[in-house]
Amino acid sequence: MTAISTRLPRPIKPQLSALLTEFDFSDLEPGMRVVVAMSGGVDSTMVAAALARYGCEVIGVTLRLNNSENQANRENQASPQKSHTNTANSRSCCAERDELDARRAAEQLGIDHYVFDYHASFFDNVIKPFADSYAKGETPIPCIECNDRVKFADLLVAARQLEASALATGHYACRANGFLCQPTDHERDQSYFLYRSSAEQIEFLRFPLATMTKPRLREIARSWGLKLADKPDSHDICFVGRAGYRALVASLQPESACAGDIAHIDGRVLGRHNGIIGYTIGQRRGIGIGGNQEPLYVVSLDHKANRVIVGPRQALEVESIELRALNLLVTRSALEATPQLRARYRSSMESVAAHYDRNHDTVHFAHPQLGVSPGQACVFYSGPRMLGGGVIKTCHRAR
Repeated sequence: MTAISTRLPRPIKPQLSALLTEFDFSDLEPGMRVVVAMSGGVDSTMVAAALARYGCEVIGVTLRLNNSENQANRENQASPQKSHTNTANSRSCCAERDELDARRAAEQLGIDHYVFDYHASFFDNVIKPFADSYAKGETPIPCIECNDRVKFADLLVAARQLEASALATGHYACRANGFLCQPTDHERDQSYFLYRSSAEQIEFLRFPLATMTKPRLREIARSWGLKLADKPDSHDICFVGRAGYRALVASLQPESACAGDIAHIDGRVLGRHNGIIGYTIGQRRGIGIGGNQEPLYVVSLDHKANRVIVGPRQALEVESIELRALNLLVTRSALEATPQLRARYRSSMESVAAHYDRNHDTVHFAHPQLGVSPGQACVFYSGPRMLGGGVIKTCHRAR
């Protein structure tokens, strides 16, 4: 790292244009050294391009998150390598292509680019907990773990070692008065995935896409002649291969693929399953039971008894949840007293009215909710401000 951080900076040649006013350069100035987390997609590439045109000294960094299941030879510490000296390890073709796209984008932009091999950290802090959580019948969200344990932990340390003044990412989020907030484009809002960010991290992070929409971003990318302008978005879990997440979980937690009973909430055994990892709460189709007069849904997953519990739709209604592992940007008392508090328990949903009980870390919904599952994150909002959140430990069904 010493050789990297002491290199001479390149001359700054700002390319100012009216298009730059559409980006959020809050707390950024020409001449600042900024590390950009480059994933190989259009979002992070445009962040790097905009900052370079704005006059910042941009250093692109890509994390190599090797998803090979054979971890016997993984290194104990992350090791940085300059892009042109990299040798690809055994990993998915998509990950290799994204790394190559990031490198080529950096070359096109004329910025320095480094790859950091964090596959050991990624396996220990993201993949393994994901498999452990699924084996317990939970619904984990690995993107939150990745942002918390890898991107905003290891990468933030790397950015400081590179003597950068800030770390910029392609997330659609916003910073304001020490809080993370929802961006202009609510359909792209990623503040939910960043709820574990600390006040110190928020101070160092920058989100130039806070005021941008994805269609407009692609238009600007085309006008700037960027080769990744029309690269499709990725919607899959990055470390899950073609066999799917069930195969991955079964390989790490074999007991989760053991056969067991499918039982009605009234205790009747209705059939057999081939592993609770094949089921999710709220699932209706493909349960493997037939001949029932009423539609049945997966209501809960009992990993201790290895049972899939099913019931009618109304059995899915949840009126309150208990949380664990809270990360809050306000005190518990302040959260409890927040007027018009709203909660979001899935990334793809609008937040709903709720009340937080600080004595039991419990969230009471104003109206019963469907599709709530242990392992998901519940994130709090007051207006556009994200106040933090926690992991759902227990769901209490409406009576």
